[in-house]
Amino acid sequence: MEHFIVSARKYRPTTFADVVGQQAITNTLVNAIENNHLAQALLFTGPRGVGKTTCARILAKKINQDGTDVAEDEDFAFNIFELDAASNNSVDDIRNLIDQVRIPPQVGHYKVYIIDEVHMLSQAAFNAFLKTLEEPPKHAIFILATTEKHKIIPTILSRCQIFDFKRITVTDAKQYLANIAEKEGVNAEDDALHIIAQKADGAMRDALSIYDRVVSFSGNNLTRQAVTENLNVLDYDTYFEMTDHILNNNIPEALVQFNTILSKGFDGHHFIAGMASHFRDLLVCKNQETIQLLEVGDQTKQRYVKQSQEASKAFLIEGIELANSCDLKYKTSRNQRLLVELCLMQLASITFDGEKKNRNSFIIPASHFANRETPPKQTLGNSKVKIAEEQKTIIQQEEHPIASQASEVSERLQPTTKDTSTNTLVKEDVTTGNKVNSAPNIDLGVARKKTSALSMKGLKRKKEILEKKQEADAIGKDMPKEDFTEEQLHDVWKAYIDKIKTKGGKIMASILATDIPRVEGTNLYIQLPNVTMKTEVERHSYHLMTFLKKELQNYDIQLFIDVNEEAAKKYAFTPMEKYNKLREKNPLIDELRQTFDLDI
Repeated sequence: MEHFIVSARKYRPTTFADVVGQQAITNTLVNAIENNHLAQALLFTGPRGVGKTTCARILAKKINQDGTDVAEDEDFAFNIFELDAASNNSVDDIRNLIDQVRIPPQVGHYKVYIIDEVHMLSQAAFNAFLKTLEEPPKHAIFILATTEKHKIIPTILSRCQIFDFKRITVTDAKQYLANIAEKEGVNAEDDALHIIAQKADGAMRDALSIYDRVVSFSGNNLTRQAVTENLNVLDYDTYFEMTDHILNNNIPEALVQFNTILSKGFDGHHFIAGMASHFRDLLVCKNQETIQLLEVGDQTKQRYVKQSQEASKAFLIEGIELANSCDLKYKTSRNQRLLVELCLMQLASITFDGEKKNRNSFIIPASHFANRETPPKQTLGNSKVKIAEEQKTIIQQEEHPIASQASEVSERLQPTTKDTSTNTLVKEDVTTGNKVNSAPNIDLGVARKKTSALSMKGLKRKKEILEKKQEADAIGKDMPKEDFTEEQLHDVWKAYIDKIKTKGGKIMASILATDIPRVEGTNLYIQLPNVTMKTEVERHSYHLMTFLKKELQNYDIQLFIDVNEEAAKKYAFTPMEKYNKLREKNPLIDELRQTFDLDI
């Protein structure tokens, strides 16, 4: 078996013209040599595999060839000294290097010292190197190379001329790989080379290593399918097919394809991040001015343009948002597969034309009430059935909080009086001033309507209302009425605040936390700083009172809210108010501030 030389060594550039993707730096070095402006201490910094050491060797050879009658293949090996600072990072290693610097070269003009991974030198080695680096002999040139410039001490950086090497672009890497494939007689597809260049992530050495590996797998015919199979990467076909399923609202096929992707060993996080990138590329193709931002082969670019015409901008923007949100939540999710599947379901539902979902809508369809059966009339003797029915009503109202709160607020805005002649509740319409009969809390299917007291229908209506009120009073007597202490109330009050805070009701939680209720029998009294807070609590009072009654096992509890603007003074909001509050508790704080001249 013949000795094999990897492409990264076989095709290492020997001139500045061969260096890929670093034209600005190579042109600067060539001009510096021609104009005799070359510094004696250079620092090459940048990512791995972008040509730092290669440029250092070319520079060392170039400056010794200049003005001498030698063969072009002369490498001046005796004039170039390479030191690996990762394994030679002690003070003694630097001292040995300094001793060698004093000896002038026997052939050529300069001795070039290339110190690779210079950031690995110890602090003492850096200090020992400072003087020589600042004032080296005229025949010595130091080239320092590193991938982590921030680890080099500033005194070294200030003595060097710094060259920042950039990552190799996908286009440049693909073109260089195509040239090598042509020299090697390998028939390579454009998309296959593009995937290799993308996988290299800006490092030319990595791209050449991947190229050697894939050629060993597929031989002289380098196809996109062979590259994706060998590198175990998700190719474009996967994302094109998944996007077709999403655009066709085909959730089952999308989930099956995602299961196939997982069975091949791919990570769900990598897939959903690639999905967001795919949507971004489709959005880029929607405009001719931005299509140049798409870094893919010509054949793949045509497929992107075709699929971008099938998807709207609104769909792509929402798809990017959903996929990006899933990407951010992936690491913290306990069920990561379910998270991605839910994201795919949401994506496939964006363009659904049937009964569209509205995540922000709380409108209850008419069919919800049309199909409901009238509940059987409750008996007064079975308290367990009554409690179960009440809990069922509470759950139904919690499912539609906006509707229940709106009804509750509309009832609360109408002043309530009592009709002494019929012993029924009467509400006054604030807009017209008319009095309207009101039904009790338990609604048995009788519609609330304005009736005349002189008609037979009105008398029948009043009788029904009176019967329902008596029934409600009887049920209320059977509900639990256990005694509770003020400490128990405070614990339940705090538990409710924590509950709504976890569900996103931070504003209501902060309002309820402004005061602790005062207990007088079964009546609770709280004071709020303004009318706005009172209105918000009244809108939320149904859920609050349901929770308190259930936890304290007392259904006679009533809440009374008072507005006291002086109560706002008890709470400190600004830094000055907080400082004054602390100063009231401890006057020595003011003396401390004056002693140390502190600002607030």
